[in-house]
Amino acid sequence: MELWSAAIDAMRAEARATVAVAVPFMRELLGVEGAPDLDGDLVAQARSMRQQFAAFDAAVPEGVDQEIAGVRCRVFRRPTPARAIYVHLHGGGMIAGAPEVSDAANRDLGARLGVHVVSVDYRLAPEHAHPAPIDDALAVVVWLLDNGERDLGTSRLVLGGESAGAYIAAATLLRLRDEFGAAGDIAGIELTYGVYDWGRSPSQRGIRPSDSPDVLSPEGMAFSAECYLPGRTDDERRDPSVSPAYASLSGLVPAFFAVGTADHLLDDTLLLAARWTAAGNQTELFTLPDMPHAFTGAPCAMTEAWTAARFRWLDTICNSA
Repeated sequence: MELWSAAIDAMRAEARATVAVAVPFMRELLGVEGAPDLDGDLVAQARSMRQQFAAFDAAVPEGVDQEIAGVRCRVFRRPTPARAIYVHLHGGGMIAGAPEVSDAANRDLGARLGVHVVSVDYRLAPEHAHPAPIDDALAVVVWLLDNGERDLGTSRLVLGGESAGAYIAAATLLRLRDEFGAAGDIAGIELTYGVYDWGRSPSQRGIRPSDSPDVLSPEGMAFSAECYLPGRTDDERRDPSVSPAYASLSGLVPAFFAVGTADHLLDDTLLLAARWTAAGNQTELFTLPDMPHAFTGAPCAMTEAWTAARFRWLDTICNSA
């Protein structure tokens, strides 16, 4: 079983050197140093983290606010007919983040692929716990399936997100299948270092195959879980309606997974990708040895290789009938 190629393995020394510099910087910027207080004021702590994340907000003029199904979204429209609509869900541990953090990336993705991009400003925990963020994403997706052709010239959708956003994308697809019988109306789903086991997988608990540093920590993951799923035990958090890794995965769409082996969410991706494949769905997995959570903030040859593979997959999905 080969999780990465010899060519990727040859990039590890440079990747580790990049991570050693990038991760402390990212942890400081995100304000995740030190353990959060699970017995303290969760709302106050979450709002403090949001203020840190706000430093990454960088709205670009090409993005336009539009309310879709009662949910604020950032929309990037192509000036010419688009091949598809990429529905983006941002990261932030379920408690922070905003579409504007990804404005530049979404603008560039739309231009490169010739797609419209709709980034969903879903509600955040702990003020809005499960299933509020998924409700918001599902409402937007259903509206776009029904109205995308009229409003944006196409109803062909691709779902995608990173971290918490990847989780919401996966959970949304499952509900689209179970509640609307419409999972097949989605062309594909891109899932980048998501959390799929809210019952705390081994890597979430700190049991990782790499000693390279990470942005996440077991304490930070526990804090996000308590904000999003308050008062539930680990077993209760593994209910299939909460944790996609434990759901039936039959009848789903092609998926592109990506994760680093130093990520505290490594096992979540490995489990979901393996079960996605076993259920008979098309699956592509890109594993980055020694790379952390949020590896997109550590530019090097390895992340460039992931970018190339990602766009090849997206281009194929957008072109498929």
